[in-house]
Amino acid sequence: MNRASALERIEAILDTVETGPLPVPVQEVWVYGDVALGLDPIDRLDVYVSKDLLLRGDAEAGEAFAAEHGVKGIGKTVSAEWAEASPELVRTNASGHAAPENCLAAALVPDDEPTHLEVCNAPFEQNVRRRLDVALDRGAYDQVIDPRGVCLYAEGRRSVEALEKLRGGELAFPTLPESLSMLGADEAAATEVADAITAARAAQSGRSVRGDVV
Repeated sequence: MNRASALERIEAILDTVETGPLPVPVQEVWVYGDVALGLDPIDRLDVYVSKDLLLRGDAEAGEAFAAEHGVKGIGKTVSAEWAEASPELVRTNASGHAAPENCLAAALVPDDEPTHLEVCNAPFEQNVRRRLDVALDRGAYDQVIDPRGVCLYAEGRRSVEALEKLRGGELAFPTLPESLSMLGADEAAATEVADAITAARAAQSGRSVRGDVV
């Protein structure tokens, strides 16, 4: 993906988050990896979304949606307002229940773009540290998130300043192994983790989605 297209996609994601409706409430939007580093072109666009629980459910609307479309969970884990407005974007898990992370991906990113969407209930920085700690403990290095990220949306508004710096390629970051070392990985582990992250990303194609709960 060329950088101009990646930045257009980021702007579109922010527009959708700001205007709604959304499958679930969104607290933060970050971009990380290649696009944060100013590369052009980029191998993949990496986006992190911190979501909140759906606090105001609508059981009655959910029952009506299930009767018409055969999808359970609407009005409980996924917004009934959003589902009714965009039934073609509703995505389910293997048991036929609405899957919040996949619904969010369908709302934000086209199927055919090389974009990876991380969806979690925890803030980016907290989850980056947690995933690295777990990976170092268990050796699951490909599950680590590249910590070199830029927060573009938080507390109900986008960061115009951060977006301008991203657009101008003005952000400076250390190498991936150096970033991981700064978070507590020793030199050898940091190199292994960096290689695993790179290999995992290279193995992906099209749009990919990963949901996580802390």
